[in-house]
Amino acid sequence: MPQAVTTVAQLPRDGVENPGRPTASGSDFAPLLRTVKGQGLLERRTGWYTLGIAANLAALAGVVTAMVFVGDTWWNLLSALPLALWWTRTAFVSHDAGHSQITGGRTAARTIGLLHANVLLGMNEAWWNDKHVRHHANPNHIDKDPDVGVGALVWTQKQAAQREGFARWLTRNQARLFFPMLLLEGIALKIYGFQYLRRQPLRERLLSGFLLVAHIGLYATLLLTVMSPGKAVVFALVHHALFGLHLGMAFAPNHKGMEMPDPDGDRWGHLQRQVLTSRNVRGAVLTDWFLGGLNYQIEHHLFPSMPRPHLRLAQPLVKAHCAEIGMPYTETGLIESYRQALRHMHDVGEPLR
Repeated sequence: MPQAVTTVAQLPRDGVENPGRPTASGSDFAPLLRTVKGQGLLERRTGWYTLGIAANLAALAGVVTAMVFVGDTWWNLLSALPLALWWTRTAFVSHDAGHSQITGGRTAARTIGLLHANVLLGMNEAWWNDKHVRHHANPNHIDKDPDVGVGALVWTQKQAAQREGFARWLTRNQARLFFPMLLLEGIALKIYGFQYLRRQPLRERLLSGFLLVAHIGLYATLLLTVMSPGKAVVFALVHHALFGLHLGMAFAPNHKGMEMPDPDGDRWGHLQRQVLTSRNVRGAVLTDWFLGGLNYQIEHHLFPSMPRPHLRLAQPLVKAHCAEIGMPYTETGLIESYRQALRHMHDVGEPLR
């Protein structure tokens, strides 16, 4: 029987993913939550998102228009870069819609997610939300967070010890192969989305599947109308490689190499669970744009429904609160965040070398 799908939009607005966790006023998180709520930082910014979505769609239309204008020439490969950049912005919008950051209406949020994920990107919104809500509930928990489960990469030496054959070689070299492997992520996202269809209820499966197929049809029609089949294939490969690389670079700094809760240890509270497993990235407006606000990963995990433009405003409050109670708060530069993530992956594979 198909399984019901839990979405990120179903998380409570206060950021407490597990309703059973105590939230008494004496908890470490409750005073911070009151402060954030008191400053209105959990209120939605519908106008900001409306303008942002309109600008993003206009930019995508502009790139497509330029591709048509340039026509059947190898110079059109240059269009793959801006198209990948704006596709990543599109993924950020879908991410925010899944968290109910844009609108509180579940139908409206789902519609925005379907348009940006399924139609514009060919990525199954239901698959992403199901995976992402489990990650938010238990970040870096080896038994509960799908982002640190065994896959092409592994995240603990215990996982590494179980690898055999080609997978064992991959784990030995996973740090140096990480960024090259991101070049495949754009295509992998489409594959994962189609694979997830069988887990969706029939009506949802039909809708998601139709929109995914529609995306492929529209994308293929655009490329084959503008350029020859050979150039179209090369363009699609370059475009998806750049998209996967950019998207992976936005998500890689967030948790890799941070604390991993002991499955058999004490149960962490919400503040500890989200802060200790997350890493912020320093930067200004350009960093916010490039990483889609995910550089404020600590604030985002504490308050998943907080609108993206409020994350920067909430950071000083969260940082001061953590300092007051003696909670480590990790913040690095972008390059350093990658270095720490790669060092962790290298250390995981050390016993196999």
